Amino acid sequence: MDVLAEEFGNLTPEQLAAPIPTVEEKWRLLPAFLKVKGLVKQHIDSFNYFINVEIKKIMKANEKVTSDADPMWYLKYLNIYVGLPDVEESFNVTRPVSPHECRLRDMTYSAPITVDIEYTRGSQRIIRNALPIGRMPIMLRSSNCVLTGKTPAEFAKLNECPLDPGGYFIVKGVEKVILIQEQLSKNRIIVEADRKGAVGASVTSSTHEKKSRTNMAVKQGRFYLRHNTLSEDIPIVIIFKAMGVESDQEIVQMIGTEEHVMAAFGPSLEECQKAQIFTQMQALKYIGNKVRRQRMWGGGPKKTKIEEARELLASTILTHVPVKEFNFRAKCIYTAVMVRRVILAQGDNKVDDRDYYGNKRLELAGQLLSLLFEDLFKKFNSEMKKIADQVIPKQRAAQFDVVKHMRQDQITNGMVNAISTGNWSLKRFKMDRQGVTQVLSRLSYISALGMMTRISSQFEKTRKVSGPRSLQPSQWGMLCPSDTPEGEACGLVKNLALMTHITTDMEDGPIVKLASNLGVEDVNLLCGEELSYPNVFLVFLNGNILGVIRDHKKLVNTFRLMRRAGYINEFVSISTNLTDRCVYISSDGGRLCRNFEDFLHESLVEYLDVNEENDCNIALYEHTINKDTTHLEIEPFTLLGVCAGLIPYPHHNQSPRNTYQCAMGKQAMGTIGYNQRNRIDTLMYLLAYPQKPMVKTKTIELIEFEKLPAGQNATVAVMSYSGYDIEDALVLNKASLDRGFGRCLVYKNAKCTLKRYTNQTFDKVMGPMLDAATRKPIWRHEILDADGICSPGEKVENKQVLVNKSMPTVTQIPLEGSNVPQQPQYKDVPITYKGATDSYIEKVMISSNAEDAFLIKMLLRQTRRPEIGDKFSSRHGQKGVCGLIVPQEDMPFCDSGICPDIIMNPHGFPSRMTVGKLIELLAGKAGVLDGRFHYGTAFGGSKVKDVCEDLVRHGYNYLGKDYVTSGITGEPLEAYIYFGPVYYQKLKHMVLDKMHARARGPRAVLTRQPTEGRSRDGGLRLGEMERDCLIGYGASMLLLERLMISSDAFEVDVCGQCGLLGYSGWCHFCKSSCHVSSLRIPYACKLLFQELQSMNIIPRLKLSKYNE
Repeated sequence: MDVLAEEFGNLTPEQLAAPIPTVEEKWRLLPAFLKVKGLVKQHIDSFNYFINVEIKKIMKANEKVTSDADPMWYLKYLNIYVGLPDVEESFNVTRPVSPHECRLRDMTYSAPITVDIEYTRGSQRIIRNALPIGRMPIMLRSSNCVLTGKTPAEFAKLNECPLDPGGYFIVKGVEKVILIQEQLSKNRIIVEADRKGAVGASVTSSTHEKKSRTNMAVKQGRFYLRHNTLSEDIPIVIIFKAMGVESDQEIVQMIGTEEHVMAAFGPSLEECQKAQIFTQMQALKYIGNKVRRQRMWGGGPKKTKIEEARELLASTILTHVPVKEFNFRAKCIYTAVMVRRVILAQGDNKVDDRDYYGNKRLELAGQLLSLLFEDLFKKFNSEMKKIADQVIPKQRAAQFDVVKHMRQDQITNGMVNAISTGNWSLKRFKMDRQGVTQVLSRLSYISALGMMTRISSQFEKTRKVSGPRSLQPSQWGMLCPSDTPEGEACGLVKNLALMTHITTDMEDGPIVKLASNLGVEDVNLLCGEELSYPNVFLVFLNGNILGVIRDHKKLVNTFRLMRRAGYINEFVSISTNLTDRCVYISSDGGRLCRNFEDFLHESLVEYLDVNEENDCNIALYEHTINKDTTHLEIEPFTLLGVCAGLIPYPHHNQSPRNTYQCAMGKQAMGTIGYNQRNRIDTLMYLLAYPQKPMVKTKTIELIEFEKLPAGQNATVAVMSYSGYDIEDALVLNKASLDRGFGRCLVYKNAKCTLKRYTNQTFDKVMGPMLDAATRKPIWRHEILDADGICSPGEKVENKQVLVNKSMPTVTQIPLEGSNVPQQPQYKDVPITYKGATDSYIEKVMISSNAEDAFLIKMLLRQTRRPEIGDKFSSRHGQKGVCGLIVPQEDMPFCDSGICPDIIMNPHGFPSRMTVGKLIELLAGKAGVLDGRFHYGTAFGGSKVKDVCEDLVRHGYNYLGKDYVTSGITGEPLEAYIYFGPVYYQKLKHMVLDKMHARARGPRAVLTRQPTEGRSRDGGLRLGEMERDCLIGYGASMLLLERLMISSDAFEVDVCGQCGLLGYSGWCHFCKSSCHVSSLRIPYACKLLFQELQSMNIIPRLKLSKYNE
């Protein structure tokens, strides 16, 4: 990347966009692309669009607030803008804040939203500027973030890592990512077959005002329109007539005059005839009777049924098709197209594929936040209206000043709560989604990057559907084929490929103008007959009918020329569908697109989305170009995403192995960022001596993984040794561990806040307690300073106190008349350290959070060296645990005296077919000898032939094998050993964090059975299946011991006469102690009997003497 930085570092975006001379150099386009775009560009673009454009549109849509109480009073928004992130230190004193400070102080990185308003107070009009209405959490690296446009030196001053991708939010000190959500695209006709095989069409319409779904269904050969505001399905011809197309002939012409289409539509016409509906008024009346009554709480003027039906057709059914002054022409044609699609789908045409990526849209942070903000803004305005309605009649309207009633907390808390919990619940759209946000995983640099490109799908994980999970051909180049989790979320959670771009919404005004200049005719000017000519194509813009065109090829070609010339946005796509005779123009947000080298015109880069890819002929390599080629793929390796791009030679591996590595690469310890020593995270794993990989890929350079690596180059000998390497276990060299191989640091944090309470009491930190005799602090307080907080550099053992905090016993204001103790009494609530091994205190931070409470954070450090049971993995999904640590003198060594760091069992290769690992070892060995890095890029990389020649040139065997001597006997081994460097990752799973055993220990309060879980020092449960095995063996005393004696045996007194439980030898029911005997039963059983008794069910125990 340094080479690239020399070439591209000082270039402006204009120079970066300049043409590149040869086809050979085309991979140099990628750094240019990533420098202009960046890896998380899609999140940042989307958020910028929201705070600069979308938020103003939302304000425009709800700009005026009026009141019923006083017709003269109004409030009008003139402008809205989002400021720069700041923090309020004391009343009305603010200062700019950096993201790192928010992380440390558990605050939200947010900026004020301010509005300019014009309103009336009494009889005068007042204009006020810059009134705050709430706070908006700011995405890092977006246009309003303090980090934007800074140099690396300025980043360092702000304690930020310049390689950190940004694109996440900091809410209450936690880094939160809004995952990309995948959905079916809105405003598009989707024809699909239901379970019974009946074909139907559905459109989900969405505009700023409404969202609604309209279905078209077929029952007994007749067509019906279904919508949830209608109490039953309405025959389609009645809908046409209600929209003003009264002639049957014209309806049929709109749908299509082919023989089979007319035959299929015949029964629907008859049905309308039977219903005796001929005019628009009759049809509207019919529909008006079928409308579900909406009890609007507005009251308002009563509408007649006919008016109601007309309103419904105009505004709710197919919401996105605009109707001006009840001119239903466009909506009629749209409905006719739906009917036609369904008829054709019953014939030879295929139904649409819901999983095809041209029919999908990805929702980014900006779109989700704009929905949320719109909801909150509307609530805010209705609140103001409510206040105005209440206050104006009471006071004389002269004094009512609306500014005093503008509360900020509603919008602020709405945004913060949604991002911090991940629950997006909007009442208007009945949208209720869980888990939209996730905490940014900071295990390694790759895990953070991988999370930024993750896409979560709306499917339930539990259903075993294979359709959405399988790899779609339309994902090629857009989504990574390898990077998906195994298990229940497999195929539902996906990741973006390296160069995918996600579009944002664009203005469609210029497109409409251009289209009409290119000969697109308005539908209102045509009669039905002309629409069904075979050479007339319908033109759709974002799912709406724009018009019709005769010569569609010319339209498409001219359109693309205009796009290449820069007259319209580069992300607008145009594609034709020949079966449906349509031309689709899309400029909406959320489409996946990717750049290709445009071959028809000198070396341009053009963005194509999934639909337009189908119209192009794209060559993968230069030598496959022929006369029909329209585009050339820039680089095939960009088909993989960030995580799969780390794998060297992935095209030589079996596919699932690459998938396993994608999952494990996120758990590899390494470097998090340049600011890792300043962070105080809940859990942080760092490798002590990370190294660059010897065999790298172009992706590694592009994402700058080399600057923050996660692994070490280990010398590996592929041989069997000692039997402690069975089943993928590794044998490690003790001398390597002593020199720091695989050594890691584990940081944990402990924190506490000191609050003030309502009755003027507050938490205190007390000094250490002194031993009466020796006048030294007691053992638990040994590490405390005089101020009662642990001092940095001290060693902490289990159960020692970190902060000696005390809290008042009474925190509420006492009730009237109760006796009040004058001096508040305190109880100790110390923050103690619990952990299996000792830690060291790295640093202590004392600050205050947003609520003015003191905040104390301590960072605890452990240094761990690898031990038996720690998990390692190479970059090819070959994971294994350490099975044995051998002193160096017992390790085999090669003739140049090199001892391997790791011995790996050769049985890991044949069944797994990870040939990439073998080639990586060869290339790594050649690189070490030559002092250079080799490339293992997908579909390319250093050739085995060249690498072998390098080895031979240095006097090594071309196979990468070495003559090896046994360290135990000193005799040469009887085979040559495959020997060389492989990049190994240390994974976060360490035996120290997993080990768990117990004899006696804590018990649950209610059942008196041992607790469960390692964190609570719980027992190991002998479950129902284990019980079944013991029953099968007939080991009854073992059963008794496991299920009762070592769990919850309990002595109870039972009365032999009435069979109830007695207490301390006395039966309360019989009022005697004569028949009471003592038994041992499980405490849970006794509890069950008592709970049954509390519900009036009497369990009676029948006793009999065992010797009778």
